[in-house]
Amino acid sequence: MPRGRRGSRVGALEGGREEAAPPAERVLLRGIFEIGSGGCDVELGERALRWRPIRPERPAGDSKFDLLCKEDSIELKDIFSVKLKRRCFFKQQGSGTLLGITLFICLKKEHNKLKDSTLDLINYSEEHCDIWFRELKKILAGFSDRPKSLKIFLNPQSHNKEASEVYYEKVEPLLKLAGIKTDVTVTEYKGHALSLLKECELQGFDGIVCVGGDGSANEVAHGLLLRAQESAGMEKDWVFTPVRAQLPLGLIPAGSTNVLAHSLHGIPHVVTATLHIIMGHIQPVDVCTFSTTGKLLRFGFSAMFGFGGRTLALAEKYRWMSPSKRRDFAVIKTLTRLKPEDCEISFLPFNGSQDEGERMARESVKSDCGKQWRTIQGQFLNVSIMAIPCLCSVAPRGLAPNTRLNNGSMDLIIVRNTSRSEFIKHLKRYAGVKNQFNFPFIETYNVEEVKVHPRSTVGYNPEEEDGPQETAFPWNVDGDLMEVASEVHVRLHPGLISFYGGSIEEVNDPKVTCSCL
Repeated sequence: MPRGRRGSRVGALEGGREEAAPPAERVLLRGIFEIGSGGCDVELGERALRWRPIRPERPAGDSKFDLLCKEDSIELKDIFSVKLKRRCFFKQQGSGTLLGITLFICLKKEHNKLKDSTLDLINYSEEHCDIWFRELKKILAGFSDRPKSLKIFLNPQSHNKEASEVYYEKVEPLLKLAGIKTDVTVTEYKGHALSLLKECELQGFDGIVCVGGDGSANEVAHGLLLRAQESAGMEKDWVFTPVRAQLPLGLIPAGSTNVLAHSLHGIPHVVTATLHIIMGHIQPVDVCTFSTTGKLLRFGFSAMFGFGGRTLALAEKYRWMSPSKRRDFAVIKTLTRLKPEDCEISFLPFNGSQDEGERMARESVKSDCGKQWRTIQGQFLNVSIMAIPCLCSVAPRGLAPNTRLNNGSMDLIIVRNTSRSEFIKHLKRYAGVKNQFNFPFIETYNVEEVKVHPRSTVGYNPEEEDGPQETAFPWNVDGDLMEVASEVHVRLHPGLISFYGGSIEEVNDPKVTCSCL
């Protein structure tokens, strides 16, 4: 960790504009500390810590004097821990010689990145430092939205078994520094976290944290939402108006793609994700329910039917390969046998004029009453339904770049039948800056609900082109395979779960679609 003076306005975005001076605030403490290489007059206010170098009277003709005496500050909300700084020699018994106080700060960098840094306030007086230390601890304790205790689910198999190293070397030290208590459960198999969430005691925890990839993250989110329905006495097989998750969820990206964490934080960065948790930054996120024939299948954030589902179904048969190799293999093999799905798609356009209260009221009545549904039929290569942008390394702008985390709508992206070469051009656009939807065979819609009804009587066999076919159709829901033989109904539920995360910079281009309502 870098230490010492950080320059002008430590808590501000580096390289950004200077903010206007805040209104006058009550001074809680004032004292002398050495900061950097010189003594400073330091004031602790109700919102910020400010300091100005102590200088002699202005020398005659010194034009640089005002610059040298410039006041610096940090906002108290950017401090996440305070410790007494001591010098301890090798094999020294006791607490060591007091040097002062160290403040641990969350810095905002460019491109959504957060960084931990420190500021040392040097003063050798035990009494003086003790007064300041107690007052700073009292202020930090007043940030009630910051978690004090967390339940951790750690998937040791994520990303070549690197998740444990990520947690114990990068995440745990920061959580301990912030004084957050943790209870770690290491998951042993797929579905383990889901089964644990059905029965484990969560009282006393302020939030849940998942360390792993997209599969782990979505499993924990699904489990939290199922638990919320059970606690509210809801029928889990038929959840039309689900209740919100009771605890916020933090995601530490430790997988191969980290789509959910990337979409949430704007960057798949472990320290950034950890600091969002420590600082208690909360971001509500829209969630979809997937159901068929009146039965809830699962909660999720994004889904693909057609090419996306077929690719995942094939990749699942080659689990012995590394994630990147089986993904590339499945994409190439599915492209060589590219076939459209004959289906009917019905959707309810999003009414952007409604506020959240009106949307919740609409959800409380029967789904099909008084709504203007639209229906299209045809041969479709791929159908994407996404409530989040789905950012990842292969699609830095996102698979659905016009979607937001909490705007009460989903993007429906339909790829009609076209040649293999044109479809490949469309796929390649995801890795670049050009609009991937600027093709005549692609239609995009902003929707609240979607029904996908395959008109074929048989499904798809990923192994044998002309052999016996499966009766179910493969769906890719948040990277997990979901096989369904009939119509799938997807509904959006605004802000159904809260994640630890902050507002991210706009990383997408202005909204441009080929077909809109």
